[in-house]
Amino acid sequence: MEPKKNSSSRRKFLKKATLSTTAITIAPTIFANSKNQKLQLKRVYDNSSYVINDQINLGLIGSGIQGINDTNTAIKVAGVKIVAVCDLYTGRLDRAKELWGGDIFTTRDYRKLLNRNDIDAVIVATPDHWHKKIAIDALKAGKHVYCEKPMVHKWEDGQAIISAHKASGKICQIGSQGMASLGNEKAKQLYEDGAIGDIVMVDFYSDRFSSEGSWQYPIPPDATADSVDFDTFLGNAPKTPFELKRFFRWRNYQDYGTGIAGDLFVHAFSTLNHVISSHGPNRAQATGGLRYWKDGRDVPDVSLTLYDYPKTDTHAAFNAAFRINFIAGNGGGGGFKLTGTEGELHVGQNSVKLKRAKLGLVPQAYSLVAYTEETQKKIIADYDAQNLGSRNSQLNTGETSWKASNDYKGGHYDHFYNFFQAIRGKGKIIQDPTFGLRAGGASLLANYSYFGKKAVIWDPTAMKMI
Repeated sequence: MEPKKNSSSRRKFLKKATLSTTAITIAPTIFANSKNQKLQLKRVYDNSSYVINDQINLGLIGSGIQGINDTNTAIKVAGVKIVAVCDLYTGRLDRAKELWGGDIFTTRDYRKLLNRNDIDAVIVATPDHWHKKIAIDALKAGKHVYCEKPMVHKWEDGQAIISAHKASGKICQIGSQGMASLGNEKAKQLYEDGAIGDIVMVDFYSDRFSSEGSWQYPIPPDATADSVDFDTFLGNAPKTPFELKRFFRWRNYQDYGTGIAGDLFVHAFSTLNHVISSHGPNRAQATGGLRYWKDGRDVPDVSLTLYDYPKTDTHAAFNAAFRINFIAGNGGGGGFKLTGTEGELHVGQNSVKLKRAKLGLVPQAYSLVAYTEETQKKIIADYDAQNLGSRNSQLNTGETSWKASNDYKGGHYDHFYNFFQAIRGKGKIIQDPTFGLRAGGASLLANYSYFGKKAVIWDPTAMKMI
């Protein structure tokens, strides 16, 4: 069988490989060569200063772990101030005043926050089963919305959020926090310039080895039926007796969260779909189980899912393998890589590594051993005549790494910077609700497959299961 000829992306990539030394010095090449390179990524921000009247006033709905991290990052962006916080546990409202000042408005009723005229934008960092209701209510109230991932608790929730966003005329950013990072930006550039050829395989894994990393968050001693509004927390979920574990460790329960898929897979899908300009996969097959953290949760702590991506105008058909292990005795770690016919991209928020190798097209001793010395000579001569071994001179090989400069503010900051710049009319958001549903819906296929014990089919363009 003849080797597959590469697409136009390879020709584009090879054209860049012919740049002169001077050009390479001025604008470093975006491909690896035989001498391993380490290059720097930098971001230039708009350093405008803002008076009080130009300030974006921010409200936080859901002041838990991610809500606090989101807000602390958001207020680092120039011209942004937190003015109001909503949470169903009064201890978090007290914490909000410790963090951001005793003069901020606090409430356990998010509607009171949305009714305030001094709030321009809100962060929705509630449990997943509240995302749809609060995001839509906020858009209807005339607020710009930053909604934490996954945008949806069930894929069926997505179209209502998309419609509300379109009708509102407001900005709605979905919060997969690494989306606007330098790493994603460079990986997208490399992919589009053909650095890895046609994509063949994607690998994503995340290992954890702690109770905290497995969602066994501490329960505060002052949490009681008086300080926690449990009935409101339940919302549209099935009614159940008061239980602090469900409130503080909600990720462990299908009624309120989306498990490993919605918490972690969604980040990989956001990056992947962005880098390769894809609508997502069309099939998923999941397995896994509850292996260690048998603490009452009804979601697995080990999850492995295979996804199929169909061929499109921006990528070849390929397969993706996503894996999470919450009891990894190796101590933990993670990785995300795209492997193609010409190379491999290792993608992180702050760094990207490109590896390219020579494709072995000429038979070696392993296969030639079965033939006589005379036949071996003829086979080698035949392959030499085809000039297949010239690939090494045509394509640069080796490893190139890009790493963000030490003063880089990070992907989380960039995602909020992108959100606030769009509010100010200085750009477009990078992850709108349609993008959010495609990433969130794809990730949740793992749950439908796992609990349904079968492969599931997804229409990535229409964003629905078939």
